[in-house]
Amino acid sequence: MSDAPHPHGPVPMESVWDYPRPPRVEPDARRVVVRHRGVTLADSRACRRVLETSHPPVFYVPREDVRSDLLAPSQGATFCEWKGTASYWTLVVDGHTVRDVAWSYEDPAPEYRSLAHHFAFYPGRVDLCLVDGELVRAQPGDFYGGWITGEILGPFKGGPGSSGW
Repeated sequence: MSDAPHPHGPVPMESVWDYPRPPRVEPDARRVVVRHRGVTLADSRACRRVLETSHPPVFYVPREDVRSDLLAPSQGATFCEWKGTASYWTLVVDGHTVRDVAWSYEDPAPEYRSLAHHFAFYPGRVDLCLVDGELVRAQPGDFYGGWITGEILGPFKGGPGSSGW
């Protein structure tokens, strides 16, 4: 964790065990940047952040702030009991393909309508994710796409032995 002052003032520590269930969506004006192979895939100050018990936050980037021309629909979908059906996206950049690099809720449940037209990127599947210049660590495991920054406290669901949480 850095001792440098946060550009928007102090950021309070957050335990993922204080996050709600069902999840809460909140706006986040911090600058979110996603890069892969030297290409900026997303750059936004208008993200939505989803907070859910035992998970690091997930940042959803508005479609207009994403290089969606580099994304193509993937096969398959998953279902969230709260948000609805998630679609997955494959990245093709510089001749390289990354399957299921991101997901979106094209027609989310009414309570999560603010997530429509947003992409959520798996930080472990791209080279770099930043929140206000801070390097993001990926949530453990392959299924969840949480973004761990210095103010987020675990333990986090997703790692070995956490499937029953």
